[in-house]
Amino acid sequence: MSDTIEVSKLVKTYGAVTAVNGIDFTVRQGDVFAFLGPNGAGKTTTTEILEGLRSRTTGDVRVLGLDPWSQGRELHRQIGVIPQEFRFLEKITPKEAILYYGALFGTKPDPAKLLAQVELTDKSAARYDTLSGGQKQKLGLALALVSEPKVCFLDEPTTGLDPHARRAIWQVIRTLKAEGRTVFLTTHYLEEAELLADQVAIINKGQIIARGTPEQIIEAHGGPERLSVEAPPSMAEFLRRTLPLSVGASNGRVEVEMKEKGDALRVLTAIDASGIPWKGFATKTDTLEDVFVRLVGRMDEGEIKSGEVA
Repeated sequence: MSDTIEVSKLVKTYGAVTAVNGIDFTVRQGDVFAFLGPNGAGKTTTTEILEGLRSRTTGDVRVLGLDPWSQGRELHRQIGVIPQEFRFLEKITPKEAILYYGALFGTKPDPAKLLAQVELTDKSAARYDTLSGGQKQKLGLALALVSEPKVCFLDEPTTGLDPHARRAIWQVIRTLKAEGRTVFLTTHYLEEAELLADQVAIINKGQIIARGTPEQIIEAHGGPERLSVEAPPSMAEFLRRTLPLSVGASNGRVEVEMKEKGDALRVLTAIDASGIPWKGFATKTDTLEDVFVRLVGRMDEGEIKSGEVA
């Protein structure tokens, strides 16, 4: 499988400020690639460089084999983009907007099909300025698909959507992948990235601090599996005296870190022997969001430096 996006030693500076500091990554054709980071991390700057909307200071960038800045005209006919807080002409309707984009790109889109994909059929004839924030986001996604793009840049496409609408957009993303299109996704919903992405890169302070599949990142940087029960702090005190395992207590729950699967039985046996009331046991593992918060926090606090965890 070939690489659709190639980034090597990318740097972007604004005077004395370095927004992107020598990052490297590739995105394979047909993959969903999630680019994650806190606000101000360099995420939007990098994305706009890939889209040909912003020049780079140094480094090499190729999208579909093209330089986004010097070959932007050719590239823009092959990519679809939905920016943050998508805006459009106030009096235009979704159907008219799709036909308008089709004229710009020289394609003949089916407005009914595209609007059905993003669950906006009932707003086909509504003016843009009457749409809700979530409905505007849906229209932005529909317009990003008008040119039948090889690469879709989706910048927080589900922001402002209700859970049902978010899942509809997820299905659109899965369909794009099934069609062999590449999706470059930025999102603040970490569970969204964990569900959809083939590959993930986490950027902070202009540098990539982790990359790989969601599973690889969780395995490399997540904590151990934990057994959790609803119980008073006295249960944690008892388990600390009884077991050679790390025990924590907060918000009415007690958690015990397990080193191996057999620890689960030992922990439950100790809990039962304590004589302390408890209920609702469950095992827990770290999510991508847990790892993201931990890595960004450790870097912000100076515990780790860029490149030490990527």
